[in-house]
Amino acid sequence: MKRPFIPLVLASFLSFANSASADSWPAWRGGASGTGETRETDLPLDWGKDKNIRWRVALPEAGNSTPVVFGDRVFVTQAVTPEKWRGLLCFDRKDGSLVWKTGIVHEKDEPTHKANPYCSASPVTDGKIVVASHGSAGVAACDFEGRELWRRDFGPLVHTWGNSTSPVLHGDLVIHYHGPAKNAVLYGLDKQTGKTVWEWKEPVWKPEKRTDGFQGRDGEGVIGSWSTPIVVNTGARDELIMSFPMEVKAFDPASGEELWTCGGLNPLVYASPVYEDGIVVAMGGYYGNSIAVKTGGNGDVTETHRLWRLVRHNGGIGTGVVKGGYSYYHDSGGVVYCDDIRTGETVWKERLPGAGKSWGSFARAGDRIYTLSQAGDTVVFRANPGKFEVLARSELGEQTNASPAISDGEIFLRTHEALWCVGNE
Repeated sequence: MKRPFIPLVLASFLSFANSASADSWPAWRGGASGTGETRETDLPLDWGKDKNIRWRVALPEAGNSTPVVFGDRVFVTQAVTPEKWRGLLCFDRKDGSLVWKTGIVHEKDEPTHKANPYCSASPVTDGKIVVASHGSAGVAACDFEGRELWRRDFGPLVHTWGNSTSPVLHGDLVIHYHGPAKNAVLYGLDKQTGKTVWEWKEPVWKPEKRTDGFQGRDGEGVIGSWSTPIVVNTGARDELIMSFPMEVKAFDPASGEELWTCGGLNPLVYASPVYEDGIVVAMGGYYGNSIAVKTGGNGDVTETHRLWRLVRHNGGIGTGVVKGGYSYYHDSGGVVYCDDIRTGETVWKERLPGAGKSWGSFARAGDRIYTLSQAGDTVVFRANPGKFEVLARSELGEQTNASPAISDGEIFLRTHEALWCVGNE
């Protein structure tokens, strides 16, 4: 198979100590719980092209996926459309050098939005296996040396806006959402072999009346979920929770058994649910609905466990973070909100300085929240329900739709042009 040419452009970098015990960022949003949080506090607050940059490596073309980090390796999904190649790149975190690449040529056409390149799903790893979803090109797993372990073809994904849901690792399973599409399926796959352990076939949604911003001429408009599921422990059990069109569902992650359903969302969902202290908050996209529901229920819990529902709410495309009973999130236009997760009340809302507009998701380190705009500037503000307080703003000058990844004192940023490693000098 012909390999794509991937040029490497390295800026100055500093040597640093690294260990296997250091905090990793092994999945989109940091892990299966999807919190977007890190325990680390000694992180750079601001940076620029000539400040706190350890290295920069050029990428062959634009992509929306977020890097994941484990030990001394950084993994990024990547497409090379002229060669119809979709694959996974592995970089050495100390200097950004390319260690290996693996992928396939996918000849068949697949629809997507012009702002949603192929391979928008982030990979996931446990330090031994790396799993990547490539849409219609299937799901593939490889070891840390880039040797393919298994590959599954679940058929074409046909949606006018493409796909981006990232795989999740839980125990011996890979949780994979093959959607959005009319034949969407949520799978539990054996991590070692890729064989199907369980599956849940998503119904074809038929909304009766839309209240969001994508009604379309026929009233049905755009329908689908680009959400990545999360796995939370409620104290009594694990729950695999995902936002679908019109409703949030929880499954037993080991068996795929449906545990509970809560209605109230709209037909278009971008963001993943967020969780804290027994409460799940799910948001629809583009003037969509937002709901909060208590975990631990069984069956239809809309009337018994739903705490609140807000129609035509503030949610955008990215996913926010939760701290101390308050959720912090932004709409795609660059306005940040702080809401009480118990009541849905908006405590404050403020416009981010700089470009603001973003498709990315927040990352939180202590009381710092890191945002990444489409223009490539990062704003750090404080997680404080009392007031909006900007701590720093940085610019890279390159467009991006990805989210920050944090590991061992460093921040990894994927732009349309390059992968950056940011660290205190």
